[in-house]
Amino acid sequence: MDHYFVKQSDSFDFLLNLKSEIIDASAGEIAVPIYYMQQENMEIGDTIRVFSKAVDMELTVVDFVRDVQMNPSIVHSKRFVINEADFEILIMGPSGSGKSTLLYNICSMDKMSSGNVVFNGQDLSGLSEKELSRLRLTAMGFIFQQFHLLKNLSIFDNIILPAYSAKRSSRKTINNRARRLMEKAGIAELADHDITQVSGGQLQRAAICRALINQPDIIFGDEPTGALNSKSAYDIMELLTEINQSGKTILLVTHDVKVAAKTERVLYMLDGEIVGEQQFGKYNKENGDVKAREEFLAMWLRDMDF
Repeated sequence: MDHYFVKQSDSFDFLLNLKSEIIDASAGEIAVPIYYMQQENMEIGDTIRVFSKAVDMELTVVDFVRDVQMNPSIVHSKRFVINEADFEILIMGPSGSGKSTLLYNICSMDKMSSGNVVFNGQDLSGLSEKELSRLRLTAMGFIFQQFHLLKNLSIFDNIILPAYSAKRSSRKTINNRARRLMEKAGIAELADHDITQVSGGQLQRAAICRALINQPDIIFGDEPTGALNSKSAYDIMELLTEINQSGKTILLVTHDVKVAAKTERVLYMLDGEIVGEQQFGKYNKENGDVKAREEFLAMWLRDMDF
């Protein structure tokens, strides 16, 4: 476990400046912004130690939050519904169109200035930070462009860690579930490998297994193929398609037409609003229609000034 030592702090000014959120002060739990996590190579389970003349306290990182200093009006009001077993993608045109902000609003990592998100019949605006953190852990899975796997754990241990944290199943059940997921993802033989010993595509497969370990209701992906070569990106999308067709709801953000063409429903965002939508129906690689879907989508995106 890594420790981050914060000096010259008279209180929690450092944490406030980072827009960090104390989830459970008595348990010493904290959520830190994603940008700081990336900057400091921080992971879930790491410890921040804050000390000065007045304070000496250790806080365990249990969740990440988006930078709440972002423009709260970047995404304007728009109602849309994500149905069970949908496979959605939001595609942005110009940078800053709001697609990632929308995704993080939906999963409650961002706080909206107005409006609400209803998840499985529950309005998320009424939940505390601790309740939201628990919801993200148990009911939502996340796949990022960067894999965010703990460097001091094996592939297998990275996958089971969220389930051990959730404490909803026995360790035997969790371990067996992890092995089944790794088998399905084609990385069973990598269980004992260090994360430095495998390829980027294999790391993303491990990250997908980690996202599924708590059997979430929905998977969120923010450019999950963005850091991969074309072959690995293709393989990851095939795996995500199989996961979706088994009944799992998936919401992705991407710029990649090849990725988008394998989804059922494409939403196009511009200047913080959803300005276009295209329905494709279920993707089936056996039909050999992927090229036609890609060409149709490319034409539609050109019409949208993508």
